[in-house]
Amino acid sequence: MAELSYAFLKILPRNTLSRAVGAACRFPAPRPVVRAVIRTFARKYGVDASEAERAIDEYPTFTEFFTRRLKPGVRPIAAGELLPVSPVDGTIGELGDIVEGRALQAKGKHYTLAELIGGPNAAEDAAQFAGGTFCTIYLAPYNYHRIHAPLGGGITGYVNMPGQLWPVNPVGLRNVEKLFCVNERLTTFLKTPRGACAVVAVGATNVGRIRAVYDDVVTNAKRTRKTARRMYEHPLRVEKGAELAIFEMGSTVVVLFAPGVKLASRLAPGQAIKLGEALE
Repeated sequence: MAELSYAFLKILPRNTLSRAVGAACRFPAPRPVVRAVIRTFARKYGVDASEAERAIDEYPTFTEFFTRRLKPGVRPIAAGELLPVSPVDGTIGELGDIVEGRALQAKGKHYTLAELIGGPNAAEDAAQFAGGTFCTIYLAPYNYHRIHAPLGGGITGYVNMPGQLWPVNPVGLRNVEKLFCVNERLTTFLKTPRGACAVVAVGATNVGRIRAVYDDVVTNAKRTRKTARRMYEHPLRVEKGAELAIFEMGSTVVVLFAPGVKLASRLAPGQAIKLGEALE
C-alpha cells in the first residue's frame, strides 16, 4: 500500500499541491472551524498542547498552531558554549561520520554534502565539513516545528535551493535517490566555537514553506524559485538555542559539524530527541 501511494505521488504536481495546502492552512477561516480542525489534528496525532505558548483555542489559523512556540522553560538547552545540542524535536534518522564528503540517507543510500547544500559554491561550502559529523532528524506532525541553533556564534549566510517535495518518510527514503538533495531545502551556515556548522532544513510533501527568521527567505514561493546563496559581510549574532527557521508543516533537518565534534554513542537511529538535548 505504501509503495502504491508513492507511485500515485509521482504523477501529482507536488509543489503546486503543497503551496495550495499551505495557503489553506494560513487561511483565516471562521474561528469555530479553525478550532475544530486544530482539535481534530491534535487528537489524531497526539500533540501535547499543554506545552504550547497559548491555549489551543487561541490560534486564529492552523498554521499559527502548527508553528506554535513553546512555553518558556519547556525545552531547557544543555549548558556549555562548546556543547552542541539538537536544533529540533524529532526522531533521529541517521547519524555518523562524514566520510569522503558523503552522508548516509538510509541503508545502502548515500549522498554528498555538495549535493545536499547545492548552489554555485557547493563544493567550497561542503569542504568545511569534510571529516566531520552529521545527524539527520525527522519531524513528525505532532512535533514542535521551529528550528534552533545547535551552537552559538554567528550566522554567516544561507543557500536556498528550490526543488521537489517528495515525502521524507521511510517510503520516500527507500524510493527517491538522494532524496534530501532533490527536495527543496534551506541551509543556514554558522560560525561557532566548535568551527563551522550548518543546519539544513529539508522540505517535503505538503510543507507549504520553510521560513528563515534571520532574513527574508521563504521557500516554495514564487519569489524564491531560483537558487540563492548569500554570505553576510558581518555574521549575524545568534545565541545557542535561538530560533533559525520555521517549518510550516513537518519535514527533516540535517545538522553538519566540522571535524572535532563527535556525536555521543548513546544516540542511535529511531531514537526520539528534543530540542536542547546534548548531541555530544
